[in-house]
Amino acid sequence: QARQVFRTYGKTKSASKVKSTEKKNPGQQKLKKGLVPGSVLIMLAGRFRGRRAVFLKQLASGLLLVTGPYAVNGVPLRRVNQRMCIGTSTKVDLKGADFGKVDDAYFAK
Repeated sequence: QARQVFRTYGKTKSASKVKSTEKKNPGQQKLKKGLVPGSVLIMLAGRFRGRRAVFLKQLASGLLLVTGPYAVNGVPLRRVNQRMCIGTSTKVDLKGADFGKVDDAYFAK
């Protein structure tokens, strides 16, 4: 068993525990360079690896909201980690698309 580490300051003061650093909340994750709503991404992992999808927006959790669209290539409305996709220079016009109501709670079970 590992023992806890205590600091001692001579015989006059009592031993005290070493304080661990508290984790800071990182906040909103930075978006990859070149990703703007309407960008076409290539997914690198998961069921749809190798498929192209359209980037819609970044969610509060830092994940990307993407879609195929489903009728075109079978990729549904999905959350994807930025590290699992490559951005391309191709852009798609998103006028008329309403995805404002979609957030992380939408994907909760």
